[in-house]
Amino acid sequence: MSLGDLDNGENMSDQSPHPNATAIDSDVYSDIFGTSAMREVWSDRSRIQYYLDFEKALAVTQAYLGVIPREAAEEISVHCNVGEMDFAKLKTATEHIGYPVLPVVQQLTALCKGDLGQWCHWGATTQDVTDTATILQIRSALELIESEMKAVSVSLSDLAREHRDTPMIGRSNLQQAVPLTFGYKAAVWLAGIDRHLQRLDQMKRRVLMGEFGGAVGTLASLGEQGLPVQRGVMEKLGLVQPPISWHTVRDTIAEVGCFLGILCGLLDKIASDVKVMMMTELNEVQEPAGGGGRGASSTMPQKRNPISCVYITACSSVVRQHTASLLNAMNADFERATGTWEIEWLVLPEIFCLSAGALAQAKYMLSELVVHPDNMKRNLELTDGLVNTEAIMMALGPKMGRGKAHDRLAAISIAVSQGKGRLIDLLSNDPEVAQILDRGAIARLIDPTNYLGNSGAMVDRVLAGKGD
Repeated sequence: MSLGDLDNGENMSDQSPHPNATAIDSDVYSDIFGTSAMREVWSDRSRIQYYLDFEKALAVTQAYLGVIPREAAEEISVHCNVGEMDFAKLKTATEHIGYPVLPVVQQLTALCKGDLGQWCHWGATTQDVTDTATILQIRSALELIESEMKAVSVSLSDLAREHRDTPMIGRSNLQQAVPLTFGYKAAVWLAGIDRHLQRLDQMKRRVLMGEFGGAVGTLASLGEQGLPVQRGVMEKLGLVQPPISWHTVRDTIAEVGCFLGILCGLLDKIASDVKVMMMTELNEVQEPAGGGGRGASSTMPQKRNPISCVYITACSSVVRQHTASLLNAMNADFERATGTWEIEWLVLPEIFCLSAGALAQAKYMLSELVVHPDNMKRNLELTDGLVNTEAIMMALGPKMGRGKAHDRLAAISIAVSQGKGRLIDLLSNDPEVAQILDRGAIARLIDPTNYLGNSGAMVDRVLAGKGD
């Protein structure tokens, strides 16, 4: 039997003229590693519509300023609709020319009656259209990112508020450290998200800047009307007018990539914490069950694997690599780059789609995160007070000296770990310690719930900063 026989005569590649080869556009994986809304922003139809939005704004502005006939602008505007584009012809022409803008302009010109189409794209160049369309895509994409970030912020606020005083162990180098609260941990995550929302607001003022400079950016083809036309186009598109061309100075695009890289790094940190806390031995939190069966193993019925956390980590890793690619794309030569510009075409759609995927997974996970306070308490009490030796040290320090107290407690802690007795007994029977602290004081000091520091107050400060 051949492989062809196993297909029953069907070739899977024949089912679609464009097989979905990546996780982002996969029929199976697309809503795991991305979202439909973000894919739509970066789709061919959306991008070409943004090209046409630019051409319409350009024509209308130029007609108003008397650069082109008003009748031409009206005719051009009527046909600035992606539904009138022939994508098969566009594909063929783009493969031949190398860029899709000229084929779009050619089709738009042909759609206009008479010779009015000749006024289309007046004084513009391919990169003007492409870059401005990219900024319009980024604007729409950042609106989606911001909405999801705010949803994550709400879920973290709820967790921080609800578990403000839920004690658990803090961990350092994967070892038990000193106590804190789960609300504190959630508030730490929340503060990071909220700082990033602030970054987004600041970044938008720099990034949402259109481009219209002509051949090398000087608008020479429009003479004294160049800057007024530029201003009018940007006003119509709702973008900032650039003070000077940025055709080959790509810092704003790179900044967007860095922003998403940092965002995904933060989401990955949250996912990493949750993954470890989901370990059977800890079992302090669990991802949502999703109605049952989510995270199931194909062979081990008892397992509930982390799912959202896994996908957040995968997406975040690729986003960080794409961020580096955008930094490489900054090496653009002279007034028109030879190859680095195209890097953005490859990675921007993916970096946004994967970021949206990571955010969607975080939003779902955190909105219905299952928290086990009893298990947190169990793990907190696991060492029978050893996690509070810092509290004992600080109590002994003023009379014994901090260094001496540290060394004495380290020795006693080793004795406890060797099975030579309980911490409270060894401390109570130590002559130097007993001179300073009685057994009752020691018991209070090694109670983990008495050493939560300013966890609650810090949670309150983070929540107060949100206006809650």
